Amino acid sequence: MTAKDFRRIALGMEGAVEASHMNHPDFRVNGKIFATIHADHVQGMVKLTPEQQDRFMREHPAMFHPAAGAWGRGGSTMVTFAHATDDAVGEAMTMAWQNLARQAKNESSTRRAKAARVGRTRK
Repeated sequence: MTAKDFRRIALGMEGAVEASHMNHPDFRVNGKIFATIHADHVQGMVKLTPEQQDRFMREHPAMFHPAAGAWGRGGSTMVTFAHATDDAVGEAMTMAWQNLARQAKNESSTRRAKAARVGRTRK
C-alpha cells in the first residue's frame, strides 16, 4: 500500500474531505479527523476505539501499532503502508469513519432534545 492508496480509501468514505493538520494530510467527516497520512508518507493513522485497535493489532501485528503516548492509548492506530493491505485498511478506516459518523448523529440528537426541552420551558 502507498499513501496514495490510503488517501483513495479515506476519500471513498461518504462525506469524507481532505484537509491538513500539522503539515500533513488528514481526512475528516463532520469536521472531525478519522485518519491522517504521516508527514513521512510511509505510515498513516486511523482513529479507532481502544477495543478496535486491540483487535487490529492482534490480527495484523506488522500492519498496525498504537500511536505514541495518550493518543495511542485512546485508540489512534498507526498503519505501516509497506505491510498494509487494502482489505484490512479498508475495514479499519470504515470503523474509524463510522465511529465519528455515529458520534455526530448522537450529538445531533442530544442538541435536538435539548432544544425541545428549552422550547417547552419557555412557553
